[in-house]
Amino acid sequence: LYAKVGEVYCPSCGARVAPTSPDALFTRLTATPGGVRRTLYAPAVRARKGTYLDLFTAAARAGVTTARVDGKLVAIDPPPRLAKTKEHTIDLIVYFGPLAELDRVTFDRALAFGNGALRIGQGPPTAEPTPREELASTARACTACGTGVPELDPRWFSFNTTQGQCDACEGTGVEGGREALEGDEAPEPCRVCEGTRLAPLPRGVRLFGETYPALCRRNVTAALAQAKTWRFDGAAAEVARAPHAELLRRLAFVDEVGLGYLALDRPAATLSGGEMQRLRLSAQLGSGLTGALYVLDEPSIGLHPRNTKNLLRNLRALVDTGSTVIVVEHDAETIAAADHVLDLGPTGGRGGGHILAEGPAAVVLASEASPTARALRETGRVPRPERPAPEKWLELVGARAHNLKNVTFRVPAGRMVVVAGVSGSGKSTLVRKVFFPALRKSLGLVAETPGAYTALKGAKAVRRALSVDQSPIGRTPSSVPATFLGVWDDIRKLYASLPEAKARGYTAGRFSFNSSGGGRCPACDGQGAIVSEMAFLPDVVSPCEACGRARFEPATLDPKYKGLSIGDVLRLSAEDGAQVFASMPKIARPLSTLVDLGVGYLALGQGSNTLSGGEAQRLKLAAELTAGSAHEPTVYVLDEPTTGLHLSDVRRLIAVLERLVARGDTLVIVEHHPDVIASADWVVELGPEAGDGGGRIVFEGPPAGLRRARTETGRYFAEAAEAAE
Repeated sequence: LYAKVGEVYCPSCGARVAPTSPDALFTRLTATPGGVRRTLYAPAVRARKGTYLDLFTAAARAGVTTARVDGKLVAIDPPPRLAKTKEHTIDLIVYFGPLAELDRVTFDRALAFGNGALRIGQGPPTAEPTPREELASTARACTACGTGVPELDPRWFSFNTTQGQCDACEGTGVEGGREALEGDEAPEPCRVCEGTRLAPLPRGVRLFGETYPALCRRNVTAALAQAKTWRFDGAAAEVARAPHAELLRRLAFVDEVGLGYLALDRPAATLSGGEMQRLRLSAQLGSGLTGALYVLDEPSIGLHPRNTKNLLRNLRALVDTGSTVIVVEHDAETIAAADHVLDLGPTGGRGGGHILAEGPAAVVLASEASPTARALRETGRVPRPERPAPEKWLELVGARAHNLKNVTFRVPAGRMVVVAGVSGSGKSTLVRKVFFPALRKSLGLVAETPGAYTALKGAKAVRRALSVDQSPIGRTPSSVPATFLGVWDDIRKLYASLPEAKARGYTAGRFSFNSSGGGRCPACDGQGAIVSEMAFLPDVVSPCEACGRARFEPATLDPKYKGLSIGDVLRLSAEDGAQVFASMPKIARPLSTLVDLGVGYLALGQGSNTLSGGEAQRLKLAAELTAGSAHEPTVYVLDEPTTGLHLSDVRRLIAVLERLVARGDTLVIVEHHPDVIASADWVVELGPEAGDGGGRIVFEGPPAGLRRARTETGRYFAEAAEAAE
């Protein structure tokens, strides 16, 4: 729309760009004073694929001998050979001499080859355009200074193309370009494009008085409302009809999946997994495909219960078009809305894999064999211990990042705090982008640059601040739960102390699969698998045939503890390992904590690159809970720790979180789950809406007060609390 019907303004002086006649342009050029020789180029091709044999042949017949092609000066007879699949830029050199001596025939020929545009360069022809080259156009010229403007197409409005991106920052929007993005410090916005990432020409195009960057700064809901007010007249109405209708349709789909609060120019890297999944869902809703199979993994992640109905309505729309939708989900409302439910169990890991109940939702949820149905019927919550009023508080004053409206955020030290609110209300911005880095900086710890705030008070009440997030604990098979929890060293020492190991002179190093000097399998270097790189395809991972995934060579597997070799131990689940090593608290305690966190099914030797985000997060929690006696009061920040947890495991998670609070730690948890909210000592709700309509604290206090609050989370929490009683 901006390319075809937008109002173009001169990037040099800001005046309106309008068509000019060939006669007026010829008069202006030939009136150029002085005898300085100049080169007249006809810009025939701009970043287009093809061989252009016809163009070169026609130009040669018209008397043109030379062209500027992809940064080189070349003769065009015979025509140069160009790759058909690559983009090319071709400027025909039609004249060299004083412009006052330019004849009309040559001028008209140049306009014809240049599609109404010319480029005028100082001096003889150059292989690359120089900064002083002037563009003149009969189709688009500045009404004030006469500067020509090329015909626009959608590529001009993309910062990923050479035409559209800002030259100063290479389309990154930051000072220093791509190198600055790879640095550790927060980059400054580009001074040339002011962070819009676009070149001067597309930055100045307006549609109904609004520039393209200004529209993209709007959130989806606001942009949709604005686009609905657009009314096109005359010839523009015919050109704009199809793209305008498509824009309204696609914005509506994004709004309907609960992402109306997202700004159109929000970097994709800053989206959560749930937001990215729902964005893909909106694209599928707009694709018009029928008979497709869609698989979604917990689409309700990060979604406030208020938005769940919209999500379900959109999933139902896919089904109504003849498609099939398979959803992996723990959300009770989503389960109840399904046409067919399969409940797997009875446990996780090797103890699972059995379909225990299947059929219509009503049938499965009434089944005694369904673990999900049992969890829904068990309405009792983890009792929250009565704690005295907090003596110390951490207080963040004047948070103003993104949509936050000068927020003062109060956190009682040594308590569990839940931050709730509708999706997009500013929870993650407040907790993860402002409070957490500000606290770490105040404690003298390494931190990202926090978002804008006025002051942070009370930080002396704690010594550490950690984010227990869902980022991977490792990216290769050499990192496993046993090594991350620190129990593998003790297991290696145990095996080195066995009589058979002593007789052979084995030390603990012999039982390391990461050390080349140990007894690891030489075929797979202790990884248990062989990775084969495939050209143009993902790597293929296959079990090591030499060790059978045991990671060690045969002699190292001979010493046995309770009938288990060191390779067998790696195959044990955390739950089984806790029993095998029950007499050794340093090993058993961390493994038992994994069981308490609902991930007792994880194998001790499972590659960390295969763990989900939720599993990685709970491994980090277990490591903190078993960290040893030198523990200091810590603030833990968790973002939706119930992600990926079955209903029954949520209660186990809460019990573990209570252990952290009981030892004097402070928890700040971004969460929607009613059981987690009910277990909190203090609740802070942001809202009242998403995006620009949010960013304010609409409630703070104990959970009992939230039940009486007339807020989105308060109403939902009250309903859930009544159902649980």
